[in-house]
Order: sequence, then C-alpha cells, then structure tokens
Amino acid sequence: MPHNKLTLMPGRIEILLPEGSCLTDIENERPEQLIPFGCRSGACGACVIEVLDGAASLGEPDPDERDFLEDLGRDDGSHRLACQCRLAGAATVRVAQQ
Repeated sequence: MPHNKLTLMPGRIEILLPEGSCLTDIENERPEQLIPFGCRSGACGACVIEVLDGAASLGEPDPDERDFLEDLGRDDGSHRLACQCRLAGAATVRVAQQ
C-alpha cells in the first residue's frame, strides 16, 4: 500500500501514513501527542490545524466542517479539522494557535 508524507511544523516532523489515512492515525505512529485530538468527529475543535502546503492532499472540507471552522473564526481557507482530513498526498501542517 502506498504511503504519503505528513510534515508537522515547527520541528519538521515527518510521518508516513498509508494512502487515505485519517490524520488521527498519527497517534499510532508516534508516542507523543503531535496534534491534540478530542472527539475525533469534528465537533470539539481540539484538532484545528493550519495547512502550510498540500491542501489538495487533505481532501475537501464538507459543509459541516466549513460551518464549524467559521464558528471558530478559522474560515480563511488555510485551516482544517485534522480529524476530518484524509491524506492523499504530501502535506505540511502545524497545530493552530489558540
């Protein structure tokens, strides 16, 4: 199965995940919590990330995710809920500042 690279900033931490993996799967690859996850269903906002490169590799946000990001004031197009992203190519992200 092909793997894709997710790079987490600031530290340039590179993680290989199988094609189509949800970003919550990074918890299976690394012992430390690199992205905070709460509900894992797009309802809590704990996993807001800023996409620095490779937005197309994370799929399109659905209307519910867009609405929730708007409620959080993160509707500028560069933010996503990590739990709603499926990796289909290389991407670089960082945990959004609260």
